[in-house]
Amino acid sequence: MKLFHYAAPQNFYALAGRLWPVLALLATLLAAAGLWVGFMVAPSDAQQGQAYRIIYIHVPVSWMAMLIYLAMAFWSVLGLVFQTRLSGLMTRALAPTGALLAFLSLWTGALWGKPMWGTYWVW
Repeated sequence: MKLFHYAAPQNFYALAGRLWPVLALLATLLAAAGLWVGFMVAPSDAQQGQAYRIIYIHVPVSWMAMLIYLAMAFWSVLGLVFQTRLSGLMTRALAPTGALLAFLSLWTGALWGKPMWGTYWVW
């Protein structure tokens, strides 16, 4: 299959090296636009005031953490089924970013919970 051509790290690295600058620029622009809309354009909430703006960081970070863990599961299954070296590399490369985003999700959730509920953590 032509798709398995990119399963070899040397082939994937060449493709990733060409796509990385474009995708990094696109991600930076979209993140900046999202932060601008969330912090500057969106109106204040009637009940929560300005503290609700933390949600504009908390929700995307939470979704991205879950998406990265789902991608790790995908690459792990591919590695088990097809025994490709790239699958293990991708899983190991995604793990620190997923852990960082999960930490930020917990941290921003606690920061939002303090003004809303009077405590950092309610379970």
